[in-house]
Amino acid sequence: MENDLLLCTVCKTSSARTMKHITTANIIAFLLLGALSACGNTHTSEQAQPAVVQEQQEAAQQADTKENLPKGSAFGDKLARAAVGIVDPTVRYIPDYIVLPYPGGDVPAGTGVCTDVVIRSLRKLDIDLQKEVHEDMKKNFSVYPKTWGLKSADKNIDHRRVPNLMKFFERKGYSLPVTQRGRDYQPGDIVSWVLSNGMTHIGIVSHNANRAGDRYQIVHNIGGGQVEEDVLFDYTITGHYRFK
Repeated sequence: MENDLLLCTVCKTSSARTMKHITTANIIAFLLLGALSACGNTHTSEQAQPAVVQEQQEAAQQADTKENLPKGSAFGDKLARAAVGIVDPTVRYIPDYIVLPYPGGDVPAGTGVCTDVVIRSLRKLDIDLQKEVHEDMKKNFSVYPKTWGLKSADKNIDHRRVPNLMKFFERKGYSLPVTQRGRDYQPGDIVSWVLSNGMTHIGIVSHNANRAGDRYQIVHNIGGGQVEEDVLFDYTITGHYRFK
């Protein structure tokens, strides 16, 4: 019995020492792990910091560059914002001939082409290109392009053709020089292009600068919906217009 008690006492003493050793080892391991983790976090933070600083510097540089871009006229700013307001990537590009109400006629919602961006944006400012172009073409049909073989004005389609809009803007005195300098194109300006396939295109200069901050973006529809993109110099510019 005494031997049993002695054995138990020895076991307890040994067990206590073992537990103490394990506990101490665990604490040391935990502290080391914490120290290593802290070092790892510090390293990650040090790595991330330059990237954050770089992004902040780029943002500041873009803001400074944008400050150097021309603001545009009050009307131009309104037109630019009207154009941005109709941005909708879901609009389907459907160039079909459609009989329209007159005046104020529009193709079905959710559809349209590049000229419809200009038409819809100006309508928000109470300018009806359907009516304006049709009336001018009725009186001066001979000066407008004859590309489509028409012999008289057509209120359903004339205002939806880029060459007709170019001629109309030119006759109104809205033409400006075509340049390759981004800052020359102010918010609300209307720009026409010819694509590599010979097709004509048209859009409106936005009030939002591109990522580099050296020119404004364009609101247009080239088949991907009514969108705002940095495409000013992606195509060959054929016309530059500004309402007065």
